Amino acid sequence: MNAAEGNLHKRQGCYHCGLDIPNHSQFFTVIAGEPRRMCCPGCQAVAQVIADGGLENYYKHRTVEATSPESLSASEQLQAEFELYDHSSVQKHFVADLPDGTRQATLVIEGITCAACVWLLEHHISSLDGVIVASVNLTNHRARVQWDDETIKLSEIFFAMHSIGYQGHPYHPDKEEQLLEQETKRAMRRLGIAGVFTMQIMMLAVALYTGAGASLEADYENFIRWASLVLATPVVFYASRPFFQAALRDLRTRHLTMDVPVSIAIGGAYIASIWATVTSSGEVYYDSVSMFTFFLLIGRFLEMKARHRTGKAGNALLNLLPASAILLCDEGEKIVAANELQQGDRILVKPGHTIPADGLIVNGTSSIDESALTGEYLPLTKNIGDAVVGGTINVENPIQLEVTQVGESSQLSSIVRLLERAHDEKPKVARLADKVSGYFVAAVLIVAATVGTVWWQISPDHAFWVTLSVLVVTCPCALSLATPTALTAATGTLRQHGLLITRGHVLESLAKATHIVFDKTGTLTEGNLSLQNTYRLSDLSEVECLDIAASLEAHSEHPIARAFHRASRQDRVIPAEQLTNHVGMGLEGYIAGKRFFIGKPSFASQFCGKPLDFSDAPDSHGQWLLLASETEPLAWFGLNDPARKQAARMVQQLQKMGLEVQMLTGDSSAAVQHIARQLKIDKVISGVSPEQKLQHIQQLQESGAQLIMVGDGINDIPVLAGAQTSIAMGSATDLAKTNADAVLISGELMRLPQGLRLARRTRANIRQNLSWSLLYNLIALPLAAAGMIAPWMAAIGMSASSLVVVGNALRLTKLDRPDRLE
Repeated sequence: MNAAEGNLHKRQGCYHCGLDIPNHSQFFTVIAGEPRRMCCPGCQAVAQVIADGGLENYYKHRTVEATSPESLSASEQLQAEFELYDHSSVQKHFVADLPDGTRQATLVIEGITCAACVWLLEHHISSLDGVIVASVNLTNHRARVQWDDETIKLSEIFFAMHSIGYQGHPYHPDKEEQLLEQETKRAMRRLGIAGVFTMQIMMLAVALYTGAGASLEADYENFIRWASLVLATPVVFYASRPFFQAALRDLRTRHLTMDVPVSIAIGGAYIASIWATVTSSGEVYYDSVSMFTFFLLIGRFLEMKARHRTGKAGNALLNLLPASAILLCDEGEKIVAANELQQGDRILVKPGHTIPADGLIVNGTSSIDESALTGEYLPLTKNIGDAVVGGTINVENPIQLEVTQVGESSQLSSIVRLLERAHDEKPKVARLADKVSGYFVAAVLIVAATVGTVWWQISPDHAFWVTLSVLVVTCPCALSLATPTALTAATGTLRQHGLLITRGHVLESLAKATHIVFDKTGTLTEGNLSLQNTYRLSDLSEVECLDIAASLEAHSEHPIARAFHRASRQDRVIPAEQLTNHVGMGLEGYIAGKRFFIGKPSFASQFCGKPLDFSDAPDSHGQWLLLASETEPLAWFGLNDPARKQAARMVQQLQKMGLEVQMLTGDSSAAVQHIARQLKIDKVISGVSPEQKLQHIQQLQESGAQLIMVGDGINDIPVLAGAQTSIAMGSATDLAKTNADAVLISGELMRLPQGLRLARRTRANIRQNLSWSLLYNLIALPLAAAGMIAPWMAAIGMSASSLVVVGNALRLTKLDRPDRLE
């Protein structure tokens, strides 16, 4: 490699993409016999594919002059780079395989300026054969694309985006952080140049305004005009460049965004002022051009910072994981990269260190700070056998972990995927805003042309500037920002406090809810069932009955099963064979060739050869299970599960907010009515199967109820999937979380009334934003058309309108305190 090429890569940072290399990144790929530094795993993987495929000349072609006979054409080079993303080794860092055989990628898109861009991208990508879903988020500029790999390749999707003027990148937190940093630097440079030159032009404009028609000599006036032209030129050609680039892209694709009227306004005023300067006739408006650009850039900059704040909040979750870990091996302790850990590895986590992967504690006891994930500020005590989550912090003592999940299968990655799904999916009002914005711009251009024609008949000298003001003052920036800023702010606030929104419609649905239905076990109760009593019904001892029950429950994650896990000696438990789970009823299985049943009395007793007198069942507030064989009932097991500490207060708050609270449970024991009375829930449906649960909520929804279902177990999956809005507890099974629209990670039930209150505030906030945007245009448009608003005033008004919308949405970054819900 020649010296010039080496200097190029040294200056640009990452050998592959040229972005700056973060201080904590230690990624290298051997190319041409030398280790080359990379900025992230994505670039490392792409560069490795290039090297393994014998394509190292790619870097040589990329750095020589375009006129060289060796060089590739720009289109060929672009196509070659996009095709690299078709390799599975590259895709594993940002592409997920879905159960239905399709694939899904998360991308970061450059070049998005407004909601019309989002509509164009989604419409264009979705129209490609093989693309199933294409969703773009205006707030963080991320796209989620689902496609059939047998019909279309990912490289074709990248090329399709590029063909309409947008640049896509594989999503990775480090790379996105660099793109955001570069975007910020470019925006600040443009804003600085616009601000400095605008101040100089304004000083010259004062001289023109005060001296015009008075004592100012023609030579001085001419000099000031030419000086203003020189000063305004960098503002137009550098600071305003993004507006012109986006407008040209939109015109080529025959799609209108707000950049079109903005570019017409800036370009038209600049060209008209040049004509007036050259001919020494008419008025010049270099000050209006510069001030308009400056205020537009201020508005864009503040919008960008709000968007970056949201993007960094999502990236912060993945960045919770440390870069290194202490691996315990035969040679002792060894420091390794955290992303090299494998399932089954044993690691040491010292006090104050971040846990690098999901795992089980195999040695030691400590407190774990899970506030970054759950919003719960108090550390939780963890003992041997307890699970811990990667990204949480070990507070007190050193602990040894056995790694259970790493990479994309970890709980942290699952949370991030659910959060991205929520950002990608849009409620109806957001989809409507995306679609309307393009038509709104067309209407603005028609109105501006009409106003210009009328003014040309009335006063040709003022026609141009009135038309310019109309174009500027009616740009739909605020309308485009009204919905996504509010939704993003509310979703981020709830996530920080432990309520993870995973579907786009949730906030809208929560705001309209009339009924909320709870499962009992593990939802309204702690889910930590404990075995209180055992009553024998056969010749077997209590210990033998307990061992049989524990064997049947050995592989279950249900709270009932965990009660037997804790009460039995694990060395005596032999997992049952041919285990069958009768959902909502109980379990059956074979132990040492004999068939056993455990569950509801009505379930277990039907298989007994001997009839059971249910009147002999113990009478207590607890929950009673029956253990039986094929020949006789064996034992009663009494379990107890207390209500959660915040449950009564939560139910009270929900009822005060006008919601009907119901309990829907498969438990038919006396414990159901005991919990209902304790929590003051009047409507209780107990002893129902999953199918009956689903039928109940369907009947409610058919009668007009806007329903929220809250549950946690496998038996809740049908009802969670069938409810209009479903919330899974943080302790729920993975299937329950997947089928839910939101997950209460923190386990704090008071987050539910707080979340509903925030959802109602969000709905009101969106209405306020849309009303303000429409009211502003209804007031400003007639004033501009009447010639009462100058172009620079229009620029200030349009920017202020956008800032009002963003500022109003940022009020949603705080939850109401529980005491304010009283």
